Amino acid sequence: MSLTATIKSIQDIMRKDAGVDGDAQRISQLCWLLFLKVFDAREEEAELEDDNYQSPIPEKFRWRNWAADDEGITGDALIDFVNNQLFPKLKNLPAPEGGLPLVVRSVFEDAFNYMKNGTLLRQVANKINEIDFHTQSERHQLNDVYEKILKDLQSAGNAGEFYTPRAVTQFVVDQVDPRLGEKVLDPACGTGGFLVCAIEHMRSRYVKNLRDERRLQSNILGVEKKQLPHMLCVTNMILHGIDVPSQIAHDNTLSRPLRDYTKKDRVDVIVTNPPFGGIEEDGIENNFPASLRSRETADLFLILIMHLLKPNGRAALILPDGTLFGEGKKAALLKEKLLQECNLHTIIRLPEKVFAPYTDIKTNVLFFDKGQPTKSVWFYDHPYPPGAKSYSKTKPIRIEEFEPEKKWWKKRKEGEFAWKVSVKNIKDIGYNLDIKNPNAPDDGPGDPEVLLREFKALQAEVAKVQEKLKKELSKALESAQ
Repeated sequence: MSLTATIKSIQDIMRKDAGVDGDAQRISQLCWLLFLKVFDAREEEAELEDDNYQSPIPEKFRWRNWAADDEGITGDALIDFVNNQLFPKLKNLPAPEGGLPLVVRSVFEDAFNYMKNGTLLRQVANKINEIDFHTQSERHQLNDVYEKILKDLQSAGNAGEFYTPRAVTQFVVDQVDPRLGEKVLDPACGTGGFLVCAIEHMRSRYVKNLRDERRLQSNILGVEKKQLPHMLCVTNMILHGIDVPSQIAHDNTLSRPLRDYTKKDRVDVIVTNPPFGGIEEDGIENNFPASLRSRETADLFLILIMHLLKPNGRAALILPDGTLFGEGKKAALLKEKLLQECNLHTIIRLPEKVFAPYTDIKTNVLFFDKGQPTKSVWFYDHPYPPGAKSYSKTKPIRIEEFEPEKKWWKKRKEGEFAWKVSVKNIKDIGYNLDIKNPNAPDDGPGDPEVLLREFKALQAEVAKVQEKLKKELSKALESAQ
């Protein structure tokens, strides 16, 4: 049976349990069970490598000692054990020095056992035992399972979750090119897609020995505020060979005042898809300078990223069209700050439905380096593949589609999909970065929403000219008197 089929059969078993209500609870239940199974598999490998390895989980509560035996504890006794012994123990593991005990505790601090039928829970455990996480093929397949879990999360009503397609994360990481010894951060890491790509990128190019591997592992950093994606991210890190993923924090990066982030918190590389379209809880905006305060999550993350980058640090983040255009004084100030403090050298404009089924909204990847002001910005319109008019669940964006961008990246010139805009022209239109491709063929009047934004930008420009003329006329009249 394939891994995907095994996961489906597990969810079918859970549907029979009166305590599990809906997809969100089924997914949460599945995730903590998968975590313990994956963690136990990784511990088996650690024990082979180190005779002195000590598990952070007390012996009685390790997966192998209560869940691995198909004929083991079941029924009411299993429910009693899980609710009254396993969860209290794992939620309160002492972790005076952090490390693995802290990893386990953070995963379970907001987890819950929803199942009430111990016989069904035993059946679920037995199904999970069919998965061999020692094999690379099973680990690789888990990425497909994650994708299904994430789509189920979306249908369960977790609005605002935009999980980045693998093709996009891989392209972004390839172009940013994190190197061995550099600190790599995703401040809104979700299930760890960008971090996994960064790990694989550095291993394939720069890791030559055990010492290199240790340097890599110590420099992968992530923060995720929601419990379920955090649990999935930690599990993902373990599956991808991060022995102690204690640097994947269960926290909200925005909840810390900006001034409290010091030099030691700064990093070399940031790659992220911060939540957009969302509004932060009351008071979060007070952690940021008054002139830039916003309730829009994407704006706050952009401010934070600029602050956290080291001089000459590199970043790539995904933002919706609306953030590029923006309205009002604060939006213009934010983009002015970005262009003054960083070299925003490239914006890759992605078409609609790249993030289907989560949203149809158009998005952009902004690439910038900290330390030098922007002189000009290159734009690149990513087209749909030949013959396609959209993306869908069955026909997602593929990494092969980014080959033209990769070739263009090193030897840039204007063309059907690429154009360059000076920072002076961007200032003249009120720091609007939602700039239409001047080289695209004319397909008619265009998108009404885009036209409306362009009209508003033109109105603002006309108003500036009118105000300037008024002042000059007033001066002329005063001189005449």
